[in-house]
Amino acid sequence: MKKPLPVSLDETEIEELGRELDAIYEEVKADLGDSDERYIHRLIRIQRSMAFGGRLVIYASLAFLPRWEHALASWPAFFLVIGLGTLSLAIAKILENMEIGHNVMHGQWDWMRDPEVQSSTWEWDSICPSDQWKHSHNVMHHTWTNVLGKDRDVGYGILRMTETQRWKPRHLFQPVANAMLGLFFEWGVALHDLEIDRIERGEKTFAEARPVLRRVGRKAGRQVMKDYVLWPLLAGPFFLYVLGANVLANLIRNVWAYMIIFCGHFPSGVHLFTEDQIEGETRAGWYVRQMLGSCNIEGGKLFHILSGNLSHQIEHHVFPDMPSNRYPEVAPRVRAVCARYGIPYNSGSLSRQFGSTIWKVLRLSLPTPKKLRPATASA
Repeated sequence: MKKPLPVSLDETEIEELGRELDAIYEEVKADLGDSDERYIHRLIRIQRSMAFGGRLVIYASLAFLPRWEHALASWPAFFLVIGLGTLSLAIAKILENMEIGHNVMHGQWDWMRDPEVQSSTWEWDSICPSDQWKHSHNVMHHTWTNVLGKDRDVGYGILRMTETQRWKPRHLFQPVANAMLGLFFEWGVALHDLEIDRIERGEKTFAEARPVLRRVGRKAGRQVMKDYVLWPLLAGPFFLYVLGANVLANLIRNVWAYMIIFCGHFPSGVHLFTEDQIEGETRAGWYVRQMLGSCNIEGGKLFHILSGNLSHQIEHHVFPDMPSNRYPEVAPRVRAVCARYGIPYNSGSLSRQFGSTIWKVLRLSLPTPKKLRPATASA
């Protein structure tokens, strides 16, 4: 295997690093028990309570809708209450999407053998069918992390995220495409497996993509019916108010998920790889690539939970099926391993990571001067 720059390690050192990380994983695996089970079950109860409570408050807010003679007094109360309900619903959707759904479908909780929390049966509150997501994310992305031409999460097929990608005039609209992807992130994830970029290049026919599109259509139909028809219909003549609250809750969830995911993969300092660089890659070499291709976001306990602990993206990519509540405790140990072997540990605040990501999106929307194009695949 070619050494992934800028790390200078021989094969013996890489394998020793791998054994250290294996030891951390096995230690945590052997320690899993009741406290971990209580964590995930408690979190699911909190999430469902917030979803129910949020919807209840949204409907209760309708009592504050102003009559003509009390307009000035009623409108502020209405917006305050419906805003609190919408925020509670949005947080519930974030928890279900990030710390619960994403991690359950990674198999992090399969060891409990609880039929209600199994990766094989969990269906999340999102447009993308769970089994389709598990293929595009668990199989493709986590196996081929940041390998150009293999990992389709690099730019999601619509964004130019490295100078090694050929610039095209359509990339001038990349800032707009990026903003739309953030707002409608669940739709972008759902359509990801269609491989629209390959269809455009003639490498895949629309007929081949049609089965995926049909499955997305069925799941999208159920989600749209639930959030944008059935729940609002319960409000009767106040249909539009509840519809607006549900739309806003989904948009908040989408933008948050987009920010966390992009901050974990695209800030400055992250590395991309070519297929020849990973030829003959061992498990230990895969560990090195995961650490070089991932970024952490610093924050407090609540921030980490709301991010699905994907703020510990490095640890997640090294140990994708480790229960997420264990990432904070293993993060210092993984960081220490990186320090001992001279591997960069990319960690920074949300503003730093997101700011450098947006700057990359803007910068790469323009052609890269030939003299500045890199000879390697480092981002």
